[in-house]
Amino acid sequence: MAPAAAPADFHFVLLGDRTGEVQAGVFEKVLAQAAAVRPAFLLSVGDTIQGLRDETAENEWENVQRILAPYRKIPLYLSPGNHDVWSAASEELFRKNAGHPLHYSFEYGGAHFAVLDNSRSDAMPAGELEWLDADLKAHGQAAVKMVVSHRPSWLLDAALGNTNSALHRMAKQYGVCCVLAGHVHQLIHAELDGVMYLAAPSAGGHLRLSGKYEDGWFFGWTRVDVKGGEASFEVHSLDGQVTDVSAWGRAGLAGK
Repeated sequence: MAPAAAPADFHFVLLGDRTGEVQAGVFEKVLAQAAAVRPAFLLSVGDTIQGLRDETAENEWENVQRILAPYRKIPLYLSPGNHDVWSAASEELFRKNAGHPLHYSFEYGGAHFAVLDNSRSDAMPAGELEWLDADLKAHGQAAVKMVVSHRPSWLLDAALGNTNSALHRMAKQYGVCCVLAGHVHQLIHAELDGVMYLAAPSAGGHLRLSGKYEDGWFFGWTRVDVKGGEASFEVHSLDGQVTDVSAWGRAGLAGK
């Protein structure tokens, strides 16, 4: 018997960075809250291990796998972060533990997700944009399209309202609704020419600068509902605060 088709309307959870000076126990709490809403899958923006040292990376991945073990029934899609991939050896460990290449795409319920690799460059590598162009061209029928990377290479363009970047022009050409990232450990949200840009809040990596919720510095996770060919984002902090992503602007919580 063929497996049942994924429903057109569904929800998933977007996870921010676990590491970057990991805060003990936070990621475990994030996972427990995220699993409780019974998502179709979990999508991580990367930095799953602390990494940066070949000699300790394998043990770190083994520890992460133990943390993830109670949630094996929920599919998990990992993005390669700078703490995950920094060398040839770490690249192979990422492939082994993530179960997919550094860049890849997948579909669920008529939605298409393209995951890019900018783990070793603040700018989006030209080769990744070339791959993305071919991938989006091949999946033009998808009702909802999202692009994911670890580093928000688009951050300055979104802040300045620049609609001429290669990534943004590609997003507009292929009808991408949402461009997602992490790395900064701060919730950052911008709408640019009909495309939503979002840096997810930390899921365990240390909080920088003000450390204030209203500035986007908090531990949490994001529920994403896909319904009727559109996506909506609901941001959850670990201490129970819930806001629609539209309440957030480039400088933090709107109207603070």
